Amino acid sequence: MLAEAFQHGIEAKPRQRRRQIASFDILYAHAIAIAREAEARCNELATLMADYGNDTTAGLFLRLADSKAQSARNLAMQSKGIAIPIIDSAEHAWLDHGASTPEARAFIFRMMTPRMALGIALRAEEQAKAFFEAAQVESSNAIVRELAAEFAHEGQSPIDWVNDALADLPKPFLPDEELLGDPTIEQQV
Repeated sequence: MLAEAFQHGIEAKPRQRRRQIASFDILYAHAIAIAREAEARCNELATLMADYGNDTTAGLFLRLADSKAQSARNLAMQSKGIAIPIIDSAEHAWLDHGASTPEARAFIFRMMTPRMALGIALRAEEQAKAFFEAAQVESSNAIVRELAAEFAHEGQSPIDWVNDALADLPKPFLPDEELLGDPTIEQQV
């Protein structure tokens, strides 16, 4: 039941087909939007994990948030003097498929495990990297292709951090027919 609520309520949203990135100002706009969204979500998940007493995972999310904040500042400095269009923040949102009720979000956050939180982060980071890789391949503008390749390359570090953190977590308990487990103990998904 929790897994279904998680999958439908707060999972990283699927990306829609987008138009080709034709100019570097649009690429910068997307890069800044992606970095700001990641910073906000990582801070939110760091607070959540700290509230649950999981300081290790909270520390990783704070490290990711700091990295994304620095990235957003660097992008803003690099694009100084360039008219950057405004990108709808929902275009790169990590969470929610649409308007969710505060109660549903609170319920899912209350039940979220470190593995779930890291899974959200991993999917979002992989989607951001894939966005830049697609822009690199699809763009007819050489400057856009070069910048997109750089942004995609930089996107690998957070993916590695999250994968390392996932590898360090205890494996989740998965009951089977022979070993059903104790239904009174909350199981980590």
